[in-house]
Amino acid sequence: MSIQSLIGALPYFLVPLVISFALVPICKKIGFALGIYAQENARTVHHGRIVRMGGISIYCAFLIALTIFMSADDTINGILIGGFLVFLGGLLDDIYDLSAKVKLLFQIAGAIVAMVFGRIYLQEIHFLSFQITNPIFTYLISFFWIVGITNAINLIDGLDGLSSGISSIVTLTIGFIGFFLGRRDVCILALCLSGAILGFLPYNFHPASIFVGDCGAQFMGFTIACMSLMGFKTTALISLGLPILILFIPISDTLIAIVRRKLQGHKISEADRGHLHHILMIKLRLGHRRTVLILYLVALLFSLAAIITFFNPVYGMWVIIILLLLADLFIEYTGMVNSKWHPILSLSNKLFGWPRMKNGEDPVDTKLIEEEKKEA
Repeated sequence: MSIQSLIGALPYFLVPLVISFALVPICKKIGFALGIYAQENARTVHHGRIVRMGGISIYCAFLIALTIFMSADDTINGILIGGFLVFLGGLLDDIYDLSAKVKLLFQIAGAIVAMVFGRIYLQEIHFLSFQITNPIFTYLISFFWIVGITNAINLIDGLDGLSSGISSIVTLTIGFIGFFLGRRDVCILALCLSGAILGFLPYNFHPASIFVGDCGAQFMGFTIACMSLMGFKTTALISLGLPILILFIPISDTLIAIVRRKLQGHKISEADRGHLHHILMIKLRLGHRRTVLILYLVALLFSLAAIITFFNPVYGMWVIIILLLLADLFIEYTGMVNSKWHPILSLSNKLFGWPRMKNGEDPVDTKLIEEEKKEA
């Protein structure tokens, strides 16, 4: 990537950044006027009245930038129309607190529009030496990928600047790899979205003065899912391998939450206090800002692993193995899945007497959440 390429890419990034930055104060005034605040409860870590519709600034900045820089085609229209449906469902939820089923209907509608009208889906799936071309299977995988990533980004929206910061890292990584794949459309989409997100982030970083809301988190997740299908469906690597690496934090946190809730006999949609950011901030007492910065670093490491794998699959595989081993050790030690599940650490304890595992610990103490609120 040459200096000229970087300079040429700046307008695609800076225009939405400036627009988003300028729109946030307007969103705050509208939110206060309409009384659209985030409600405090036992799981939240914020204190006071904070507007939760900041995603409007990201959506509008992205839309304006695409209008300036890109000519509409079926793919772009599919993303914009599908993205609007997902954004609308999230915005209505920010205002009226919709049920999970109603929100899912908006997400399903958005995914169908992107796939049918935008033709955004996997045409074939490569896995090692196997190739799957059955359209029923590839369409289903594409559908669940779009809906799943939309929800995954929304689920990690639990700390100031977390979902927006990680989404910007993910988006820039997709754009970087898209450049070397010769996908100019993916590059422009990625630069416009990351610019819009980073224009919002200064207001959203701890202590946040505005939240991205369901409208912003779901729209970011939906657009990222579509871009990943556009950018990687033609590679000879595992078709979703690189996107899974880039999106490791939201995907793993979502899957672990599903398993954890099933093991505890809870509904999958029932919120709890065992998410990755809760573990780091409360159980490990790292605090709000340090937790977010650590998760940024982890997201960068997995993005770097994806980039290395793209250029050199052998080196990339070693990096992936190391990162996944470290991730497993963290999950076992903190009891994210289950407080009694720690096979590798139990073996280490038997062989070396370290570490000592305690079964049955509550992953997060509510009192510590209240202390964090007071400090904020």
